[in-house]
Amino acid sequence: MTESTMASREMSSHPLVLLSYRLKAFVEFFGQRAAYLIVPLVLVTMWDVFSRKMVFMQIWLVENISIWFRSTMLQEMEWHLHTALFALVLGYGFTRNRHVRVDLVRMHMQTKMQATVEFIGTTFFMIPYTIVVLYFCYVFTYDSFLTNEISPSLVGMSHRWIIKSILAVGLIIALASGLAVWLQTIMVMFGPKEMRFELMTLEWPEEMGGGVEGYKRMVLEDQETDMKKIGKAGKG
Repeated sequence: MTESTMASREMSSHPLVLLSYRLKAFVEFFGQRAAYLIVPLVLVTMWDVFSRKMVFMQIWLVENISIWFRSTMLQEMEWHLHTALFALVLGYGFTRNRHVRVDLVRMHMQTKMQATVEFIGTTFFMIPYTIVVLYFCYVFTYDSFLTNEISPSLVGMSHRWIIKSILAVGLIIALASGLAVWLQTIMVMFGPKEMRFELMTLEWPEEMGGGVEGYKRMVLEDQETDMKKIGKAGKG
């Protein structure tokens, strides 16, 4: 085992790197599970659209089963599910580098310069902004709980503080994702050149050009070669 390989493995177990991985695991725990909210969101939306065309069925369901079949209830449930889905996967998208970037300058930089831009962005923009929004989110969630806020509609949903609390949880998760990326940028900027560990929003110099915004670049020639190998294996 070479000295550079040993150094690389030691750095991958550095406390800051491990902390960034733990924060990422925390973010992904919620993000992966919250992604399933798309299923009830789609089902509720479909039922709402369908029931509007079958008014007599909707009236019967409201009168005989539950008021939750009211169109207003269904629409507000759609908004709440969409809010929960968006809030809880926001940080997950960041640690997975799935947010759209419009950075015509950064994309042409080397790894350390990209890490510098990422460090400035997370330090002076993302993390402080998330903390400020989280504070105001706490304020209006607390006020909503004290006043037992309900829907402006007479036939809408009650307990508005619940969905506002979920929004606050989503902001905490987003803050954790920002800290995870922030810790990695510090290690890339100030750590030894030979260190290597799995990056979230950056690429190591030897890996640059092999992907597009976090996605591995698909080379058609390689895909054709793989298909030919599979075909030969099948014939064999």
